[in-house]
Amino acid sequence: MATDHGLRRLALGTLLAAFPGLEAPDWALELLGDGLAGHTLFGFNIDSRTQVAKLTAELRSARGDALIAIDEEGGDVTRLGHRTGSPYPGNAALGVVDDVELTTRVYAAIGADLAAAGVNLDLAPTVDVNTADDNPIIGTRSFGASPPLVARHARAAVEGLQSAGVAACAKHFPGHGATLADSHLELPTVDAPLPVLRERDLPPFAAALSARAIMTAHIRVPALTGDDPATFSRFALTDVLRGEYGFRGAIVTDALEMKGAALVAGGIPRAAVRALAAGADLLCIGARVDAELVAAIVDEIVAGVGDGRLARSRLEAAVSRTAELARWSATPHARGDHDAGLGIAAARRAVRVEGSPAALASPLVVQLSSGHSIAEGRVPWGLRPHLGGTEQVEVAAAATSPAALIERAAGRPIVVVGRHLHRSGDSRSLVEKLATAHPVGVVEMGWPSLWRPAGCRAFVTTHGASLANGRAAAEALGLTAS
Repeated sequence: MATDHGLRRLALGTLLAAFPGLEAPDWALELLGDGLAGHTLFGFNIDSRTQVAKLTAELRSARGDALIAIDEEGGDVTRLGHRTGSPYPGNAALGVVDDVELTTRVYAAIGADLAAAGVNLDLAPTVDVNTADDNPIIGTRSFGASPPLVARHARAAVEGLQSAGVAACAKHFPGHGATLADSHLELPTVDAPLPVLRERDLPPFAAALSARAIMTAHIRVPALTGDDPATFSRFALTDVLRGEYGFRGAIVTDALEMKGAALVAGGIPRAAVRALAAGADLLCIGARVDAELVAAIVDEIVAGVGDGRLARSRLEAAVSRTAELARWSATPHARGDHDAGLGIAAARRAVRVEGSPAALASPLVVQLSSGHSIAEGRVPWGLRPHLGGTEQVEVAAAATSPAALIERAAGRPIVVVGRHLHRSGDSRSLVEKLATAHPVGVVEMGWPSLWRPAGCRAFVTTHGASLANGRAAAEALGLTAS
């Protein structure tokens, strides 16, 4: 029988915590010494490449095999580039190019950047098949809407990341691409029969079984998970992912602070017990973590073993898989031999231009304000860093008028830059009215749609809003300074 201390150490060995600030607080280091599996880094932990390398070295001084995780997907979800945007295009751009060798190279470069920063677990790639055009949380994070395409790029992305000794974590099992709700905010439901799931959503996970980890989704799929989210479903995690598909790596949860998990379970500690019992091995707590929350989760796991909600053997198996993940990723290979221009070159190949950009010389660039998902965070996007002397203004579509923008343009053409423009009635109306009265071009940096405003002189689709995507769009319009 494990001692209370031993049981608590086992519980800690299943947790990925987090902490605020650019330096690790004492409690975060002490928990690592006590057996905590590791920490996840967020944008608020990162100021520069030098600083983050120093931070990860500090974490490893407390525990040499600590897992240091991050959401670095390239494209619209970046933590290393949260101040500027990612230097790499994301999955939608790589999918439309459909060159698996390029995908491998881009992910190998991301892996090399992470290894140099001391990060050894990337919570990527996203391998959801984005079959819902208005999906609010996946979108350009997906390689596409075709299961075979997503599957081949999922395999390539995993291979690229892990070539740098950085563990890949394919997400979000069993597939978040058909949802119209954000699991950060609620529990989405994908009501599809099992044969549809096997044909549409699951193939990319079958292709990504070489990943050292796979992340669960806080989504309800009645045919697979019953009334529970996948994170709490033993059938989904143990019977299907492990038993049927033969996955042998670590099953990692999406952040348990998300409403799709915490609200359903009655709090993060109870969500932790339910996830472990279902077959999860490593629990992402989330971004808002302190020592008290970690202690509460540990207490609940210990209580769960005591009252029968969680078998001790299941907890031990989870710790064993997490420890194996830590051993595999203990020495990521910091390499600097990838082409510095790789991201821009890849983004150029993803640009699609309709019409004649030549009709838009020396324009006024109008960026329409857009929100951001919790997964993305507030990351700069658009054409501004690449415009040289070209004027840009940022406006809210609902707070301006075609007449005001035409007056501001003073005879110049107008290029409107936006993300998911077709989803906003105000944005569509503004662009459509402008295009009937003035020379107008559009740069769409979100998930593409069939919407095209009548009279538009040129329509540019970038398939993402990273720093690299912005550069490629500016070049396509002839707006770059060099």
